[in-house]
Amino acid sequence: MTEKVSASDIRASFSSAMSAMYREEVPAYGTLMELVARVNQQALASYPELKSRLEATDNLQRISEERHGAIRLGTAAELAMMRRIFAVMGMYPVGYYDLSTAAVPVHSTAFRPVGEEALKRNPFRVFTSLLRLDLIADEALRQEAQAVLAERQIFTPDAGSLTEKAEREGGLGKEDAASFVSEVLETFRWHEKANVELSMYHRLHDAHRLIADVVSFKGPHINHLTPRTLDIDKVQALMPEYGVAPKAVVEGPPTRKCPILLRQTSFKALEEPVSFQDGEGGWQAGTHTARFGEIEQRGVALTPTGRALYDKLLDDTRKIARPAADGSNAAAYETALAETFKAFPDDWASIRSQGLGYFTYALTEKAEHTAPASFDLDTLIAEGFIRFDPVVYEDFLPVSAAGIFQSNLGDGAQQEFEASPNQKRFEADLGAKVLNEFDHYAGIEKTSLEACLNALQKRAAAE
Repeated sequence: MTEKVSASDIRASFSSAMSAMYREEVPAYGTLMELVARVNQQALASYPELKSRLEATDNLQRISEERHGAIRLGTAAELAMMRRIFAVMGMYPVGYYDLSTAAVPVHSTAFRPVGEEALKRNPFRVFTSLLRLDLIADEALRQEAQAVLAERQIFTPDAGSLTEKAEREGGLGKEDAASFVSEVLETFRWHEKANVELSMYHRLHDAHRLIADVVSFKGPHINHLTPRTLDIDKVQALMPEYGVAPKAVVEGPPTRKCPILLRQTSFKALEEPVSFQDGEGGWQAGTHTARFGEIEQRGVALTPTGRALYDKLLDDTRKIARPAADGSNAAAYETALAETFKAFPDDWASIRSQGLGYFTYALTEKAEHTAPASFDLDTLIAEGFIRFDPVVYEDFLPVSAAGIFQSNLGDGAQQEFEASPNQKRFEADLGAKVLNEFDHYAGIEKTSLEACLNALQKRAAAE
């Protein structure tokens, strides 16, 4: 019987292949990688506590390999097949994101590994959006877009057959796994020839730039690939030095000693040459703007209580200053953000004690030699038997994602859509339920705490 390659190893191979392809397609991505590596090395040298915490949680090695990508799909069938393909790589749908609330006509999930060991091996994520054609007001245009999408096939035949083989046989052997990576990579490749005439592209573009991006091409080209930095403010400041123009403001929470959730920045989307059909069997020159570079800094995953406070403070900030697409009020927005977020505690002990974030628990060296008198968690922490570390937020922020979309799609006059969340429809199209991220993080915290208490109680009983 052929030995199977682990899903995590297939995922790591795919992530590496995707990174190499994107570096070739978008040279500025390579520049970002160099910048992020430099900043991360400086951050680890400057903040010994950060380095020791990452080493203690086995997260240090994964930082340099960490990536997330993003794709936009056009049909339910594409989404369902993508779910099956990602499952072969050990990636599962986590969370539901309705971006219509931010005037982006998609709803989304994040495919990613969910187990601790899988995340340590390779934490590759793909934020995957499905176009909401129902949000296009022009019925004729909606039907034309549906017809174009219905005719395209974004997966190679071998990608489909290898996925079926993996499902049937419980995995893939070495040769098949290599072929699978190669075939699936074709789905994410950039295509310089459009599926539509230039006139239709303009009509789609006028409805929303993202609609044009999804409908007009043979496949869902990867529109960004994102490395993880330990100091996003430093990256933002240094981007111009590397010949890269950053977006005006960093999305997400303000600069903090104890990072929460997710902060993101990017460089402006590239205007790239594209050939459009001319209706007579030939091609007509044009351009398309979609692909960009993005960088992220990840903090602690927040509980529902913490997330509610975060959402309130972000909403309060935007009542004072809403970031303009052209960056003209960036300084005012950042000042308001910093001032408003003073209401969110900025030390790990307070975030934990107030139930705002998720943490993992581990026994200290003292616990190896001494039995505690009390099994109250706060007492165990205060007396040095248990230490706690923040659980990394592995998911995304709808407002942050939409902010990146808007800034890179040139929304001088932003199109508006009525907020229209429809998780039930999304899951029907997906062919599966999405994992609730809060339940997932709570489970990680609970498991680690129970392991600590069980070990301490066994020690106490033995003595």
